[in-house]
Amino acid sequence: MARTYTYLASKPRYEILDGLRGVAAILVLIYHLLEPHAISPAKQTFLNHGYLAVDFFFLLSGFVIGYAYDNRWDKMSLKDFFKRRLIRLHPMVIFGTLVGALFYYLGDSAAFPLIGQTEWWMVLLLFLWGCTMLPAPSSWDIRGWGETNALNGPSWSLLWEYIANLLYALFIRHFSKLLLGIFTILSALLTINLCLNIDIFDVLDTRSYAAYTVIGGWSLKPDQLLIGITRLLYPFFAGLFLSRISFRITLRGGFWWCSLGILVLLFMPRIGGESHMWMNGMYEAICILLFFPVIITIGAGSKITDKRSTAVCNFLGNLSYPLYITHYSLIYLYWAWISEHKDAPASMHVFLAVTIFFLAIGIGYASMKLYDIPVRQWLTKKFLMKNKP
Repeated sequence: MARTYTYLASKPRYEILDGLRGVAAILVLIYHLLEPHAISPAKQTFLNHGYLAVDFFFLLSGFVIGYAYDNRWDKMSLKDFFKRRLIRLHPMVIFGTLVGALFYYLGDSAAFPLIGQTEWWMVLLLFLWGCTMLPAPSSWDIRGWGETNALNGPSWSLLWEYIANLLYALFIRHFSKLLLGIFTILSALLTINLCLNIDIFDVLDTRSYAAYTVIGGWSLKPDQLLIGITRLLYPFFAGLFLSRISFRITLRGGFWWCSLGILVLLFMPRIGGESHMWMNGMYEAICILLFFPVIITIGAGSKITDKRSTAVCNFLGNLSYPLYITHYSLIYLYWAWISEHKDAPASMHVFLAVTIFFLAIGIGYASMKLYDIPVRQWLTKKFLMKNKP
């Protein structure tokens, strides 16, 4: 008999939200290219708030998870959910870590003195460990930045993404709108605590370089763990809450207006200077608590009416995750080059940064077309489609 396949088909996509994810990913790439030239992570002169794109990603994630899965649990088990999320996320986790391992020794420089002291077997161990998404102990740091994955820094945000998926499947999906709203408000207080450096848990006193910002979340130190969970909770809860309510804002040309909004918010210079640092914290809190949800609401409520915008959103949406998870291996090399060429002319820096920008886009696109999409299609057919006689 002929075989038929039954599985949970994907819902229609919010194309504008896909496109906005791509816009944010490209801004992250630009931010990371500019970051080596900043006085400190919190004092970049251009695209100063580019790191807020991560908080925007978490908000998008909460919205998409709620939209995609909230009404499917009568037909879907926990095992099915976790398989779907692993198939969506994990192939590129492995690929991004592999790229980081292959490029690792090329970064040997004054910026990363530990590289020259690291044995090959340690790199192999960190690669295998990174493929599990488990955070590496601080004693395993082979770069010097204390990252949970020293071969591919951006994995830290994917670790929190995995935690959010786990919490959603086990607990949060059962929340009523009222309970979800309460948790959203409580987590907003955590965001305010971080942004305004109130420090009610007395663990933020070591981050003077990034006070009154949300910068952090990529290591296992107590302050970094608090920053990571804070950056995750409000955006994820708020995105999930927005997915469950019917309120939407419709704008003609919504994708372009939302893209402009993200550009303006992330390009904003540091506010308040050294004497009024609280003003910058207030700005970041307003972006996360108010402006980003409004952008999501517009993106979800607006429609694309022309083929050009549809093509742009589809391209950016497909590119966003592969670009985000692979680009930082090149950024490590850029940090290394700058540390060894401090007196290089500005034109050389510009040329190299532009080259890395397009190379990162190329690697992201190639990995999407040649690896991510084919692997996910194969895994979906093998593990999600059920054969019936």
